Amino acid sequence: MIVHQFYDKGLAHASYAIIRTGRMIVIDPARNPQPYYDFAALHHADITGVIETHPHADFVSSHLEIHQTTGAVIYVSKLAGAAYPHETFDDGDFIQLNDIKLKAINTPGHSPDSICVLLEDETGRHCAVFTGDTLFAGDVGRPDLRENAGNITAKKEELARQMYHSTRDKLMVLPADVTVYPAHGPGSLCGKSMSPDLQTTIGKELRDNYALQLMNELDFVKVLTADQPFMPKYFGYDVEMNKNGAPNFEESIGMVNRPSAGIIFEKDALIIDTRIKEAYRNGHVNHSINLQDGEKFETWLGSVIGPDEPFYLIAATDEELEIIIKKTAKIGYEQNITAAILTPVNATERSPNIDYADFKAHTNHYTIIDVRNWAEIKSGKIFSNSLTIPLPELRERVGEIPADKPIIVHCAAGYRSAAAVGIIASAINNVPVYDLSDAINEWK
Repeated sequence: MIVHQFYDKGLAHASYAIIRTGRMIVIDPARNPQPYYDFAALHHADITGVIETHPHADFVSSHLEIHQTTGAVIYVSKLAGAAYPHETFDDGDFIQLNDIKLKAINTPGHSPDSICVLLEDETGRHCAVFTGDTLFAGDVGRPDLRENAGNITAKKEELARQMYHSTRDKLMVLPADVTVYPAHGPGSLCGKSMSPDLQTTIGKELRDNYALQLMNELDFVKVLTADQPFMPKYFGYDVEMNKNGAPNFEESIGMVNRPSAGIIFEKDALIIDTRIKEAYRNGHVNHSINLQDGEKFETWLGSVIGPDEPFYLIAATDEELEIIIKKTAKIGYEQNITAAILTPVNATERSPNIDYADFKAHTNHYTIIDVRNWAEIKSGKIFSNSLTIPLPELRERVGEIPADKPIIVHCAAGYRSAAAVGIIASAINNVPVYDLSDAINEWK
């Protein structure tokens, strides 16, 4: 038996392949199915099944494409309301892979339709559990993503109550040595305090996981619903896309418009410039937003831009452009790309340079905008007189920013402030908008 984890750091997403006697089951696959095909070929296995632990909010799954390509059966809870060909997989159901079994466990809490998958080895021993977004290393899944999305909606308090019983009645009773394989690791927005471990055990979580400690249901609900991270704009959109099944990955990215000649941007178009901030500062298209390519590009793209908004995509090279298109597709946004282009000739707008000495001596002469997340802001403001508007809220709240003084923007390290400057400068043009960038470290 082979159990293999595929891990995408950008979305902190883990998917899995289980192989036994030439047959392979994939659990919670990412948008691009090729790594699973390659792994199956490497081990001379046929992909015969795909299990979805729930309709995911933070990435697009390739379950439908794998089914269409290989004929693999898709297994998902009957509660998911899946619109694609599938077999239901709920309490009491199992998949037989020669002499091992994969058993379904209904574990609502993160979503009403969540399941975990218990692996029984050839000796009949429960050796591993694939927990989706129910149980993570150091955390459990957030309960507030399905209030307005999916086949079944539920208030976060109700889902938190369900999580209390799913963990205590279904998972915490498993043997302590059972390996836990979650769908996410640290950095994912599907939980709030995941540990760095990409796998764990039931015993370790019983000892260390705050959510599995002794507490009554009411206290659990209060703890779980408090201080959850922000919800990107694309989350509900991806739940629906995963419920219906996404289009073929290569075909979909192949349809993205990549004009070879210069283009004229549509009026008031959203323009996402993915180049490094130094290149952007030295010359960019007016009113563009600098979302640099990096590990969390997908999350920030889906936090700043809504799923119904078309946008242009700019990169420095052809290779970088293809990489960023594929990252965009991981959250199902490739169909929103009006055109994907290299740096255009009209990228001549330069960012103003801040006079650090003047800012240090006269901070009150500037309007300071803090675009960090609420959890960071609540832990302490860096400038007492700053206006706090987290980056995911900035486009909607930019009208709150006064334009009577020069504006200076900061975050924790410089990535978010680089994006925020473009958003603010598009709305306010009578005063300069400065990016404090990584110089913020002088004040931390």
